[in-house]
Amino acid sequence: MINGKIKRGIRKIKGDNREIFSTTFFPAKIKNSTKKHKTLIGLGCNVGDCVKRFKKLYLFLQNHPKINILQTSIIYKNPPFGYLNQPDFYNTVMVIATNLSPFELIRFLQYTEKKFGRIRSFKNAPRTLDLDIIIYDNLEMNKNNLILPHPFFKKRDSVLLPLFLKD
Repeated sequence: MINGKIKRGIRKIKGDNREIFSTTFFPAKIKNSTKKHKTLIGLGCNVGDCVKRFKKLYLFLQNHPKINILQTSIIYKNPPFGYLNQPDFYNTVMVIATNLSPFELIRFLQYTEKKFGRIRSFKNAPRTLDLDIIIYDNLEMNKNNLILPHPFFKKRDSVLLPLFLKD
């Protein structure tokens, strides 16, 4: 569980080097939307200045005509899993509203990852930005390039902690 006091927007988690961050845009509750679909997006990064990149992503999405940011969570710094020989990850979640279909949204998120410098060199490789659709409305689907809800989100602290901890 979480021990410690908030110091400069950071909480330490007892027993290791995991941290919880608060920044200008994370967490934030922004607005309602008239767009049809509500979607939970997972954000991850472990290359470069991840907190700054999340801020740039926030501003990029905020200005996109087909997306409204509804809410963001805290940022969680945690060790990698899968491929372990890499820097710690920074993770957060964002609730958006959109009129994009799930397939249009995943294509847009993959485009955005590339725009922010992501190179897919191997599975679980270090990355400048990782964007996953965690939940899209209450939709359930299992297609080659998209499984909803995300099949592993209930097992990942990198999604669950940001989702349930609010500053």
